[in-house]
Amino acid sequence: MPADRVIAHLDMDAFYASVELLRYPELRGLPVVVGGGRDHAPRETALPDGRLRREFQRLRGYVGRGVVTTATYEARALGVHSALGMMKAAALAPDAILLPTDFDQYRRHSRLFKAAVAAIAPQMEDRGIDEIYLDLTELTGSGPDRWARARELGQRLKDAVRDATGGLSCSVGLTPNKLLSKLASEFDKPDGLTVLTLDDIPARIWPLPARRVNGIGPKAAARLEAIGIVSVGDLARHDVADLVERFGRSYGLWLHAVAHGRDDRPVVTESEPKSISRETTFERDLHPRADRELLGGIFTRLCERVADDLLRKGYAGRTIGLKLRYDDFRTVTRDASLPLPVADAKAIRRAAGECLKRVPLERRIRLLGVRVAGLVPLAEAAELQAREESAPRGRTLDLFADAG
Repeated sequence: MPADRVIAHLDMDAFYASVELLRYPELRGLPVVVGGGRDHAPRETALPDGRLRREFQRLRGYVGRGVVTTATYEARALGVHSALGMMKAAALAPDAILLPTDFDQYRRHSRLFKAAVAAIAPQMEDRGIDEIYLDLTELTGSGPDRWARARELGQRLKDAVRDATGGLSCSVGLTPNKLLSKLASEFDKPDGLTVLTLDDIPARIWPLPARRVNGIGPKAAARLEAIGIVSVGDLARHDVADLVERFGRSYGLWLHAVAHGRDDRPVVTESEPKSISRETTFERDLHPRADRELLGGIFTRLCERVADDLLRKGYAGRTIGLKLRYDDFRTVTRDASLPLPVADAKAIRRAAGECLKRVPLERRIRLLGVRVAGLVPLAEAAELQAREESAPRGRTLDLFADAG
């Protein structure tokens, strides 16, 4: 394993909630839950002196099937966490402030912090809207002072993120590999900066629960606990042959390797997405006939957002997919393959509408999603289009037209 690397994992602290606190600084220090709809926005009243008075809604009394997108650390201390049902969150923290999600703002701040980081450390692997890996090996040099320089560079990155975003904090883990850096970035949240070397593994990593390792899910953790493996240290001391026998060669060897802090994965600076999708879960279940107009508008906006994502990332796609989840939680998907890749919203909606004709529409719907796969770069798509005298055109479809 290349132990001479310096890899950073930078993770924004309670990202969505922190962006909201920039907008509403009076909420700092309070339990705040993000995950409501537009009707949960604060009511603003202009005062005679020109200031705004804001009235925030509380989580108490929330009714619906929404889930928590994120929460401030004060709300997390009350047991509220991402993906928790909002009604359960309301039972745990009825006086918490409820705010709607604003993904446009989150994406804007994501671009700001990543641009600031890239100006200092360009070897970046984008892992989502709020986290990145960085290869700092060349920037930190060699010698006995390397990890001291790494710490200084980590602080510089944190300062750059704070300045670029107007005050957002992040936590950084600095270690010889991605596995350890991911763990280290969680140690001192929020606003943490943790440096670990391979020599620190017995003291800092082995006491952790095995389930903290990314890649050991609930089922694997339960199977490990059944044979007395609770901590990472337990896993490191367990016979590797027994792990292979119980979990298979590939996963068994991987479990043994990660318990000893081994991870050869490089920081991947460029990756090709396999698909681009958008979906939404409704505040209430919608009926294909009674809520036809509302569903049609949501369907169109999803297609438009997917098209925006495609153009922003420079792709077109040949396969258009539809996803529906009914009120009984059954999920169905349908795909349509096109002769030529597309990237415009109307073409995506047309194809997704054809998929819609192939699913039952008798039950209420709680989730609707649109996906584009079979991606090719836009330049390649344009070349394919140029080879055709004309692309096939379908008629304009009326969403849920066959429901009645």
